[in-house]
Amino acid sequence: MKYTYLLKKNSDFKLVYLKGKSKVNRYFIMYAFENGKDHNRLGISVSKKVGNSVIRHRIKRLVKESYRQHEKMFNSGLDIVVIARSGAADLSYRNVESALLHLLKLHKIYDGLIKH
Repeated sequence: MKYTYLLKKNSDFKLVYLKGKSKVNRYFIMYAFENGKDHNRLGISVSKKVGNSVIRHRIKRLVKESYRQHEKMFNSGLDIVVIARSGAADLSYRNVESALLHLLKLHKIYDGLIKH
């Protein structure tokens, strides 16, 4: 993830939850908040309700990879938090990618054009 950093602090997650806008689909909830910087920060949250540690880590890897594949096409200056819902446990990579891009389009973060 060349243009993106990861959100790690609980206080950063709470700020995005409090001030960010949320969009929902069947598999994920996505919060987006402008951070005022020239790069994006991505946070991924997967609850124990979704599955065991192997399943939770797999979902995180799939979300990171699908985000990384399309990273050049996103607006910058955002904090993005993706929360996996219980239906996400059995998804393939293509389904995760499709669900993530759907939410990014709803937030008007992704337009399909490569940014330089």
